Amino acid sequence: MSPTSENAAASLDDVLVGEAVLGVYRQMFAALARDSGAVVDDPELVDVAETLLAAFADAGEDGLSREQMRYVCRRYPPEVFENRLRVLKGLGAVREVFPKPNQLRYRASFTSVVGLMFVRRMMLDGGQSEMHRLLALEQLNVADPRMTPEQARDGADGLSRAFRLWSVELVTLTNGTIEELREQAPKLWGTEEILLRAERLHGAILRRWPQLDRTCTDLRAAIYAYGDASRRAAARLSDSAGTTRNLTLLPPETWRTFTRTASREDLAAVLDGFVFDAAAPWHEPSAVVTAVEDGPRATPPRPAPPRPSVPDPGLSGDAGSDVTAMERLRGIAEQIFRGRERIAVEDALAQDWTTARRVLADLSSAHLHPELPYRLIWSDGLTVRPQGSPTWVSPGWFERTDR
Repeated sequence: MSPTSENAAASLDDVLVGEAVLGVYRQMFAALARDSGAVVDDPELVDVAETLLAAFADAGEDGLSREQMRYVCRRYPPEVFENRLRVLKGLGAVREVFPKPNQLRYRASFTSVVGLMFVRRMMLDGGQSEMHRLLALEQLNVADPRMTPEQARDGADGLSRAFRLWSVELVTLTNGTIEELREQAPKLWGTEEILLRAERLHGAILRRWPQLDRTCTDLRAAIYAYGDASRRAAARLSDSAGTTRNLTLLPPETWRTFTRTASREDLAAVLDGFVFDAAAPWHEPSAVVTAVEDGPRATPPRPAPPRPSVPDPGLSGDAGSDVTAMERLRGIAEQIFRGRERIAVEDALAQDWTTARRVLADLSSAHLHPELPYRLIWSDGLTVRPQGSPTWVSPGWFERTDR
């Protein structure tokens, strides 16, 4: 045989091997193909393929006819069904039972079903389960006495590429937005177990084939890079959750982005319909002082400074007494009423916010004091006034109770 014919034979073998590989890929991802050269962009198209494959599994060796396939997919429009069947037949996921003209019955490819199962698992955890399966399979292969050093090198190189790509993706997520990191959080599950399995596999390959030390060095570096990237991503994810460790709460970055980009009306509408907690019940000042003194202290109390030698007259008789506080609140209330029996809270607060919040605190204290004849009545609803002061107003009245 001439050299030219030897090169031609080798090239033909290469083409046949390549076509075989492409044939498997076509069958695996036929369910996700919109046509022979594009991926679907509608989840319903994947549902049609999954429904057909499930029907073929129940049909057994006889397969399904075209009418039976249409009946199984009757809830989908006819044009959608025809398009999916054409794509599945073109990519080899659905084939004739016997290759002859006018064939009426079809069967499904096992490879397509396995490919769809693989895609479903990838959707759940972003490839975590597949990495566990891959490491377990490689561990079994290393223990197989029939495995050659070349096969071990190929497996280690593949794992090195996978870990390096995984590390790059985690670093990108860590440096990106916290929303995207939270969305891809399943990729951080089971990190320690994956690292432990990978290190065991690295050690097994190196012990059995010491000549693969350079390949194992690359694998070990990729494993460590993945470990560092996953820990940094997990640390940022944990910091974003705060002390509650609740990842369902919005991160601070989201709130800051909203406050920077939202309009004044959107900001004012945040509390529209919001119900505030009721004010705390009335407590006498002496009870508050006692509670503070008896409360636990995070740090030991500082020693008191030395007392002066002159006699200490003590506090004045009216300092901090409940009578003085009650009279002060009564005077404020009467000044607000000015001879009236009731007044709208909005009118009483019609001034700058610094003064209005003090007035509102005094009105709440007068309402809660058991010996003062005043009360606050609030109605439902909350009025949003972006241009006013205060911005949020809840209708209410301050009135006497002794009339």
